[in-house]
Amino acid sequence: MSTRFELNGKEMVSNAPPMTRLLDVLREELGFTGSKEGCGEGECGACSVLLDGRSVCACLVPVCQAEGCEVVSVEGLADDRLHPIQEAFLTHGAAQCGICTPGFLIMAAELLGREEVVTRADLRAGLAGNLCRCTGYQKIVDAVAEVVGVVD
Repeated sequence: MSTRFELNGKEMVSNAPPMTRLLDVLREELGFTGSKEGCGEGECGACSVLLDGRSVCACLVPVCQAEGCEVVSVEGLADDRLHPIQEAFLTHGAAQCGICTPGFLIMAAELLGREEVVTRADLRAGLAGNLCRCTGYQKIVDAVAEVVGVVD
């Protein structure tokens, strides 16, 4: 059985067994290694992707659930230029070791489309599913706040 879905704007077909984790299909079958495996339990957010516009932990999603869906990995955020959130991460020094960065970028991209995100507390709540052991979060929140347009 094959699973068809759109990945970063291109039609993809996976021949992996239906219960194979989406993360494994992205990384091992399709070669999209931007999403990282941190915990394998949906606790850290490093493997986050957008599935029909909502962030999910790709380590928890069987590929069969992506059937007919639009998937955006961190590789799909940029086109000819970096995505504004990627630029902000560079400007603010929001990335250090890089394990958590793809998940934060995906979550931040999702937050950009939400009208209810207006305060730093809202941003922190929206990013809460991602764990970082290097930055202390302040630079990440600053970068996202800049792009979303949050003021203190």
